[in-house]
Amino acid sequence: MSTDSAADGAGVAARIERLLRHTAVAVRGALTRRDGQLLLGVSGLAYFLLYLAGLRHLGFGPAGYEVSVVSNPLTRAFRQVGPFQWEPIALVVVGPVELLVSPLNVLLGAVLASLVGLNLAVSAVAWRGPSACRLGPGAGAVSGLPGLLSGFACCGPTILLVVGVQASAGLLSLFQWLLPLTVVALLGTLLWVGSRVETT
Repeated sequence: MSTDSAADGAGVAARIERLLRHTAVAVRGALTRRDGQLLLGVSGLAYFLLYLAGLRHLGFGPAGYEVSVVSNPLTRAFRQVGPFQWEPIALVVVGPVELLVSPLNVLLGAVLASLVGLNLAVSAVAWRGPSACRLGPGAGAVSGLPGLLSGFACCGPTILLVVGVQASAGLLSLFQWLLPLTVVALLGTLLWVGSRVETT
Protein backbone atom coordinates (compact mmCIF):
# COMPACT_ATOMS: atom_id res chain seq x y z
CA MET A 1 0.00 0.00 0.00
CA SER A 2 2.75 2.44 0.97
CA THR A 3 4.73 1.45 -2.14
CA ASP A 4 1.73 2.28 -4.35
CA SER A 5 1.27 5.65 -2.59
CA ALA A 6 4.95 6.46 -3.07
CA ALA A 7 4.72 5.52 -6.76
CA ASP A 8 1.60 7.67 -7.22
CA GLY A 9 3.32 10.60 -5.50
CA ALA A 10 6.39 10.22 -7.69
CA GLY A 11 4.18 10.08 -10.80
CA VAL A 12 2.35 13.29 -9.83
CA ALA A 13 5.65 15.04 -9.05
CA ALA A 14 7.05 13.97 -12.42
CA ARG A 15 3.97 15.29 -14.24
CA ILE A 16 4.18 18.63 -12.43
CA GLU A 17 7.91 18.89 -13.16
CA ARG A 18 7.28 18.13 -16.84
CA LEU A 19 4.46 20.69 -16.98
CA LEU A 20 6.63 23.41 -15.44
CA ARG A 21 9.55 22.54 -17.74
CA HIS A 22 7.33 22.70 -20.84
CA THR A 23 5.85 26.02 -19.71
CA ALA A 24 9.33 27.47 -19.11
CA VAL A 25 10.36 26.35 -22.61
CA ALA A 26 7.21 27.93 -24.09
CA VAL A 27 7.79 31.24 -22.29
CA ARG A 28 11.49 31.31 -23.22
CA GLY A 29 10.67 30.48 -26.82
CA ALA A 30 8.05 33.24 -27.04
CA LEU A 31 10.34 35.86 -25.51
CA THR A 32 13.24 35.08 -27.85
CA ARG A 33 11.08 36.07 -30.84
CA ARG A 34 10.46 39.68 -31.81
CA ASP A 35 6.71 39.15 -32.27
CA GLY A 36 6.45 37.56 -28.82
CA GLN A 37 8.34 40.43 -27.21
CA LEU A 38 6.21 42.99 -29.02
CA LEU A 39 2.96 41.29 -28.04
CA LEU A 40 4.07 40.99 -24.42
CA GLY A 41 5.05 44.66 -24.29
CA VAL A 42 2.01 46.08 -26.07
CA SER A 43 -0.66 43.92 -24.44
CA GLY A 44 0.97 44.15 -21.00
CA LEU A 45 1.25 47.94 -21.14
CA ALA A 46 -2.30 48.34 -22.49
CA TYR A 47 -3.70 46.11 -19.74
CA PHE A 48 -1.68 47.93 -17.06
CA LEU A 49 -2.97 51.34 -18.16
CA LEU A 50 -6.55 50.06 -18.38
CA TYR A 51 -6.20 48.55 -14.90
CA LEU A 52 -5.08 51.87 -13.43
CA ALA A 53 -7.84 53.69 -15.29
CA GLY A 54 -10.36 51.17 -13.96
CA LEU A 55 -9.22 51.98 -10.43
CA ARG A 56 -9.61 55.67 -11.32
CA HIS A 57 -5.92 56.19 -10.58
CA LEU A 58 -5.11 57.27 -14.13
CA GLY A 59 -6.99 60.00 -15.94
CA PHE A 60 -6.92 63.38 -17.59
CA GLY A 61 -7.32 66.85 -16.13
CA PRO A 62 -6.13 70.41 -16.61
CA ALA A 63 -2.62 70.59 -18.03
CA GLY A 64 0.10 71.18 -15.49
CA TYR A 65 3.09 69.71 -13.70
CA GLU A 66 2.91 68.61 -10.09
CA VAL A 67 4.22 65.98 -7.70
CA SER A 68 2.71 65.80 -4.23
CA VAL A 69 3.08 63.14 -1.54
CA VAL A 70 0.81 62.53 1.47
CA SER A 71 2.10 62.67 5.02
CA ASN A 72 3.18 59.29 6.44
CA PRO A 73 3.36 57.62 3.01
CA LEU A 74 4.79 54.32 4.31
CA THR A 75 1.91 53.83 6.72
CA ARG A 76 -0.81 54.90 4.31
CA ALA A 77 0.56 52.77 1.44
CA PHE A 78 -0.69 49.64 3.26
CA ARG A 79 -4.14 51.04 4.12
CA GLN A 80 -6.85 49.18 2.19
CA VAL A 81 -9.75 51.13 0.69
CA GLY A 82 -11.44 48.10 -0.86
CA PRO A 83 -10.82 44.47 -1.81
CA PHE A 84 -7.29 44.35 -3.27
CA GLN A 85 -7.14 48.15 -3.43
CA TRP A 86 -4.84 50.36 -1.41
CA GLU A 87 -4.74 54.06 -0.70
CA PRO A 88 -2.73 56.27 -3.08
CA ILE A 89 0.19 58.07 -1.48
CA ALA A 90 1.16 60.49 -4.24
CA LEU A 91 -0.25 62.52 -7.13
CA VAL A 92 1.81 63.00 -10.27
CA VAL A 93 0.57 65.40 -12.96
CA VAL A 94 2.43 65.61 -16.27
CA GLY A 95 0.63 67.75 -18.83
CA PRO A 96 -3.00 66.59 -18.97
CA VAL A 97 -2.19 63.16 -17.45
CA GLU A 98 -2.95 62.64 -13.77
CA LEU A 99 -1.68 59.57 -11.91
CA LEU A 100 -2.49 58.59 -8.34
CA VAL A 101 0.40 56.44 -7.15
CA SER A 102 -0.38 53.49 -4.91
CA PRO A 103 2.65 51.18 -4.79
CA LEU A 104 0.67 48.00 -4.01
CA ASN A 105 -1.91 48.72 -6.71
CA VAL A 106 0.92 49.37 -9.18
CA LEU A 107 2.61 46.10 -8.18
CA LEU A 108 -0.61 44.11 -8.49
CA GLY A 109 -1.42 45.71 -11.84
CA ALA A 110 2.08 44.94 -13.11
CA VAL A 111 1.77 41.26 -12.08
CA LEU A 112 -1.61 40.92 -13.80
CA ALA A 113 -0.37 42.76 -16.89
CA SER A 114 2.67 40.47 -17.09
CA LEU A 115 0.50 37.36 -16.85
CA VAL A 116 -1.90 38.63 -19.52
CA GLY A 117 1.00 39.61 -21.79
CA LEU A 118 2.79 36.27 -21.31
CA ASN A 119 -0.40 34.32 -22.02
CA LEU A 120 -1.03 36.20 -25.25
CA ALA A 121 2.64 36.12 -26.35
CA VAL A 122 3.05 32.39 -25.75
CA SER A 123 -0.31 31.55 -27.35
CA ALA A 124 0.34 33.70 -30.43
CA VAL A 125 3.85 32.34 -30.98
CA ALA A 126 2.65 28.77 -30.43
CA TRP A 127 -0.25 29.28 -32.86
CA ARG A 128 2.15 30.64 -35.50
CA GLY A 129 4.38 27.57 -35.09
CA PRO A 130 1.89 24.69 -35.30
CA SER A 131 4.59 22.14 -35.97
CA ALA A 132 5.84 22.63 -32.42
CA CYS A 133 2.47 22.83 -30.70
CA ARG A 134 -0.99 21.35 -30.68
CA LEU A 135 -2.96 24.57 -30.21
CA GLY A 136 -6.11 25.66 -31.94
CA PRO A 137 -6.56 29.15 -33.42
CA GLY A 138 -8.63 30.28 -30.44
CA ALA A 139 -5.89 29.69 -27.88
CA GLY A 140 -4.68 33.29 -27.86
CA ALA A 141 -8.14 34.71 -27.31
CA VAL A 142 -9.02 32.18 -24.63
CA SER A 143 -5.79 32.79 -22.72
CA GLY A 144 -6.47 36.52 -22.47
CA LEU A 145 -10.04 36.23 -21.21
CA PRO A 146 -9.15 35.64 -17.53
CA GLY A 147 -7.57 39.09 -17.43
CA LEU A 148 -10.99 40.62 -17.98
CA LEU A 149 -12.12 39.25 -14.61
CA SER A 150 -9.73 41.51 -12.75
CA GLY A 151 -11.23 44.49 -14.55
CA PHE A 152 -14.57 43.59 -13.02
CA ALA A 153 -12.87 43.07 -9.67
CA CYS A 154 -11.42 46.57 -9.57
CA CYS A 155 -14.27 48.57 -11.05
CA GLY A 156 -17.31 46.26 -10.97
CA PRO A 157 -19.09 48.14 -8.16
CA THR A 158 -18.57 51.42 -10.03
CA ILE A 159 -20.06 49.92 -13.20
CA LEU A 160 -23.11 48.76 -11.24
CA LEU A 161 -23.62 52.26 -9.85
CA VAL A 162 -23.26 53.85 -13.27
CA VAL A 163 -25.88 51.59 -14.85
CA GLY A 164 -28.13 52.02 -11.82
CA VAL A 165 -28.29 48.41 -10.64
CA GLN A 166 -29.15 48.00 -6.96
CA ALA A 167 -26.43 45.58 -5.91
CA SER A 168 -26.97 43.34 -2.93
CA ALA A 169 -24.21 42.72 -0.41
CA GLY A 170 -23.79 39.22 -1.85
CA LEU A 171 -23.17 40.55 -5.34
CA LEU A 172 -20.69 43.12 -4.11
CA SER A 173 -18.83 40.49 -2.09
CA LEU A 174 -18.47 38.45 -5.30
CA PHE A 175 -16.17 41.11 -6.75
CA GLN A 176 -13.51 40.55 -4.07
CA TRP A 177 -13.11 36.95 -5.30
CA LEU A 178 -12.67 37.87 -8.97
CA LEU A 179 -9.09 39.07 -8.65
CA PRO A 180 -7.70 35.91 -7.00
CA LEU A 181 -9.67 33.84 -9.52
CA THR A 182 -8.11 35.91 -12.29
CA VAL A 183 -4.57 35.14 -11.09
CA VAL A 184 -5.38 31.42 -10.84
CA ALA A 185 -7.01 31.42 -14.29
CA LEU A 186 -4.09 33.27 -15.91
CA LEU A 187 -1.56 30.88 -14.38
CA GLY A 188 -3.76 27.93 -15.41
CA THR A 189 -4.00 29.04 -19.04
CA LEU A 190 -0.25 29.69 -19.17
CA LEU A 191 0.41 26.17 -17.86
CA TRP A 192 -2.16 24.77 -20.31
CA VAL A 193 -0.41 26.39 -23.25
CA GLY A 194 2.95 25.26 -21.89
CA SER A 195 1.72 21.68 -21.55
CA ARG A 196 0.90 21.60 -25.26
CA VAL A 197 4.37 22.67 -26.42
CA GLU A 198 6.64 19.92 -27.67
CA THR A 199 10.03 20.57 -26.07
CA THR A 200 11.74 18.33 -28.59
